Amino acid sequence: MSLEQHLMDRSGGQCELCAATTSLSPYPVPASRDDGLDGHVLLCATCLAQAEAPSDVNHWRCLNDSMWSQVPAVQVMAWRQLKRLSAEVWARDLLDMLYLDPEVQKWAEAGLGDDDSEPTLDSNGTRLAEGDAVTLIKDLDVKGAGFTAKRGTLVKDIRLTNNPKHIEGKVNGVQIVLVAEYLKKA
Repeated sequence: MSLEQHLMDRSGGQCELCAATTSLSPYPVPASRDDGLDGHVLLCATCLAQAEAPSDVNHWRCLNDSMWSQVPAVQVMAWRQLKRLSAEVWARDLLDMLYLDPEVQKWAEAGLGDDDSEPTLDSNGTRLAEGDAVTLIKDLDVKGAGFTAKRGTLVKDIRLTNNPKHIEGKVNGVQIVLVAEYLKKA
């Protein structure tokens, strides 16, 4: 039996991420140590086209179901897509719920290639990380919220975005995007 037929049997003839049933093809999960069935997933044309760079954010809401798969390769793909979409609140929430075995987690992180990405730096050049606390060094008008975030305001538990020049955090109970050059690590 061919690899594609094995994947069709495992998946029940549907995309292992979104459950579509047309235009299915095998996809080798990057950084897998297995060239066979365990290192591949069966994806539809939409998922295949966005496997490395998800563009249709709403399409990936399907991960709410597929992230619970018992197949490690599917878990890895779901984790990576959620990580890439972590600027979206729903994706962060799903990522927070998703537990991977340590070995599967290592595989998932290995294929992202985040080591080459530009770090997020504060106004002093200090590297910022997920969960850090920062202080505003300048008054900032918050467009759409109708208030000014004052200099000296502490923003706890920040989240990094896909753009290394921006972070997300709550100011006055409102989740906003802040420019990293107007912050210093607390």
